[in-house]
Amino acid sequence: MSPVTPAAGPASPCINLCVMGADGYCSGCRRTLAEVAGWARMSADEQWAVIRALPAREESNERR
Repeated sequence: MSPVTPAAGPASPCINLCVMGADGYCSGCRRTLAEVAGWARMSADEQWAVIRALPAREESNERR
């Protein structure tokens, strides 16, 4: 996942470990099912917003 410019959308954070947890997030990439399904239709800004949210989701998962 190495983005070129903020104007371009980031690469998908998918790591092919697709299991939805009870918390509503994918175990691999920490996206919601709606974010996974809609990734290709999201604007670059929407994709970047998801990417920015992932570290907090991972931290929340580690505390469980």
